[in-house]
Amino acid sequence: MISKVYSATIQGISPVLVEVEVSSILAETFSITIVGLPDAAVREARERLRPALRNSALREPLGIVTVNLAPADIRKEGPSFDLAIAVATLAATDQINSPYLDDYLFAGELALNGTVRPVHGALSMALCAQETGKKGIFLPAENAQEGALVSGIEVYPVESLAQLVAFLRGEAVIKPAEESFEELLNNRPETVLDFADVKGQESVKRALEIAAAGAHNLIMVGPPGTGKSMLARRLPSILPPMTLEEALEVTQIHSIMGLLKPGQHIQSERPFRSPHHTASNAGILGGGSTPTPGEITLAHHGVLFLDELPEFKRTTLETLRQPLEDGFVTISRASGTLIFPTELMLIAAMNPTPDGKMPHESRSSPQQIQNYLGRISGPLLDRIDLHIEVPSVPFRFISSNQPAAESSEQIRKRVIAARQKQTERFALSPHIRANARMGSRELSKFCNLDSDCLNLLKMAMNEMHLSARAYDRIRKVARTIADLEGSEEIQSQHIMEASQYRNLDRQVWSFLA
Repeated sequence: MISKVYSATIQGISPVLVEVEVSSILAETFSITIVGLPDAAVREARERLRPALRNSALREPLGIVTVNLAPADIRKEGPSFDLAIAVATLAATDQINSPYLDDYLFAGELALNGTVRPVHGALSMALCAQETGKKGIFLPAENAQEGALVSGIEVYPVESLAQLVAFLRGEAVIKPAEESFEELLNNRPETVLDFADVKGQESVKRALEIAAAGAHNLIMVGPPGTGKSMLARRLPSILPPMTLEEALEVTQIHSIMGLLKPGQHIQSERPFRSPHHTASNAGILGGGSTPTPGEITLAHHGVLFLDELPEFKRTTLETLRQPLEDGFVTISRASGTLIFPTELMLIAAMNPTPDGKMPHESRSSPQQIQNYLGRISGPLLDRIDLHIEVPSVPFRFISSNQPAAESSEQIRKRVIAARQKQTERFALSPHIRANARMGSRELSKFCNLDSDCLNLLKMAMNEMHLSARAYDRIRKVARTIADLEGSEEIQSQHIMEASQYRNLDRQVWSFLA
């Protein structure tokens, strides 16, 4: 007899519906064969199936059992097919006769005693059920709340194979899982990192506030020990909360990669990723024989912090240029092409010279400084909106017992207000969420400059020898500064402040000229 149920696999971060077909033929010898490009974990389902059935007081199949996972040209990975294979096998051996099998997806790993273990990518599988018009999905109990984030489908928590079989036979009741989006999103964990702990560095904190308000990329340049990393790690404390759409996108990615903590159903905080400079191209961008997301995708809707920027491989840094511009990265392999989202804020930190001093104070030779700074190309630097010098903190600030002027929560309120203005401004352009993502059309519409602003910008560009891309970056940053002040128009002081954040083009990188 032949039976069929449905499950799902993940390609990149996108779910693909999989038909699990099982054929059972009586024979003297017993064998189970799984076909359809299964990996080792899928093939091992053969060894988990029989003891799971036996320990669930269910009859083991006799004879030749063939499991086909279709479509056969897509590789199937992981143990999440165990539950679907078990249900299809029980249907093929007349132990289940439910008319509802075609209306649901099944996903879960079987333990030898018949209990159902959690799997990665539950949210993506629930989205697959929604997108393919299924009524719902059966997931491990530990994944059910995550799957319940998807609206319009029923998500049933399954603790054991015996429980699921009893439900399908009409002998037991399983209540669908429910989840409250508002409660999860508003349940913001307390952080011990606060800008109130940072003494001095008011100009840097101002630049970080502007970066957070407009989702701008930023680079900090300064000697060791000035607090570059400390400041960067406090940036998430002033970022605006994610929308439900953003939270679901981030949760989907982190679920696939197994980064959700036990009991965590949604990623409510914007991610902060800080890879080491020894990370490979695939580790940063994504890839591998079976492509998986890299750090820039794990930082989607959040922050990618690259400390000691010149220590990263130059080839790795250069490959960041297009994803930063486009908001996605394309991974091409012989088997196909995958697209991963990369809408993030790049925050970088570096010393100005190999010995950490500014070029005019450094004991390094001009050639050494040139080689060090030359690791950061002009085109990459052009894609970073804010360049800020982080000076040494004077002793009077270090020794002072007075708290900083503002806490993260105070700064965050201004950032949220500025982002709200941008949400209203780009209401007709849903692909644009912040000023940093404006294209040429939006720049022309929302960043008009009067004659005084144009003259100031012309002077800045001529003096600092800025590129056409830097011209657009200054306008975007000026728009964000105006939003923070509640101004509908970009004014001269906004252009002046935005222009000063390109000073390092002249102070540091002009050393290469």
